Amino acid sequence: MKITDFDYLLPQDLIAQRPLTDRSGSRLLVLHRDGSIEHKRFIDLPSYLGKGDMLLINNTKVFPARLSAYNQDGRKTDILLVRKKDEASWEVLSKGGITGRLRISDELQVELHNGNTAQFICSGNFMDIIWKYGCMPLPPYMKRLPDESDKISYQTVFAKEEGSIAAPTAGLHFTDILLNDIKKREIRIREITLHVGIGTFKPIRTESVDEHSMDAESFEIDRRLISEINDAKASGKRVVCVGTTTTRALEGYISGNCHVKSHNGRLKGMTDIFIYPGYDFKIADSLITNFHLPRSTPLMLVSALCGWKNLAKAYEEAIAGGYRFLSYGDAMLIL
Repeated sequence: MKITDFDYLLPQDLIAQRPLTDRSGSRLLVLHRDGSIEHKRFIDLPSYLGKGDMLLINNTKVFPARLSAYNQDGRKTDILLVRKKDEASWEVLSKGGITGRLRISDELQVELHNGNTAQFICSGNFMDIIWKYGCMPLPPYMKRLPDESDKISYQTVFAKEEGSIAAPTAGLHFTDILLNDIKKREIRIREITLHVGIGTFKPIRTESVDEHSMDAESFEIDRRLISEINDAKASGKRVVCVGTTTTRALEGYISGNCHVKSHNGRLKGMTDIFIYPGYDFKIADSLITNFHLPRSTPLMLVSALCGWKNLAKAYEEAIAGGYRFLSYGDAMLIL
């Protein structure tokens, strides 16, 4: 397979720049495996789930990982925190390959090395200071600067475990009211954690799809959940994954495509699983997801579940119908 096999023309005016006021008011394109399509609202989701089905969500929490730092001359450098190395040291992304000390605030300074490693010097609790001075790491296709409202809107209502530099965007459509409605229908909602890193959005630069390597991302799963999933599937119930990150965590673990340790009933590890057409899903029966960029790894994961022909047709209808795309956009349900 070639990367060009997963291309389509995305009109720039369909890329959502801000969220809807009502999260669950977004549109929902329902794609069936036979290729048939329905156009609904996200609030209609519960009607597609059955008693005893399992809805799996990613409870990771995005932190304001984007920082502005200044040198002695007042020149600004934007820094994106990528991965914690130890108590004060982080792997970062920045431009210019800078080495030297920069100021973020009176409480926080940073010593950069080659623009990719940062040693922080702070007076106080590091994460408290980050929440005070950092901005939410909105994707570059949002042509605006993040503001304080994004600290709420670019976060799921079930976010708990801090550690992501991007939101698990399929989960952004849920509200507490909608989740309660789902529970009342005796649909089981279960949580996993996968901290979204740059691997999820890393561009594919190889011509052939299978030559691409994903960056590893950390996950945590309750060991009892695996047994519960197996029991649900054995009884004919569906496992519905909310988002490609939830899917990658579970499929990565069950496929053995990970490094994992078990402690106190928790499975903790790293997975670099890359799911594209030809993959045999072990857990996910259905998927809730947003509309993804051309040639992207999330787009390929979705293609693996429903087939590129079906997905391309659905995207054509979504574009023609004016659906909103990407992180703050509308949703799909693949049955």
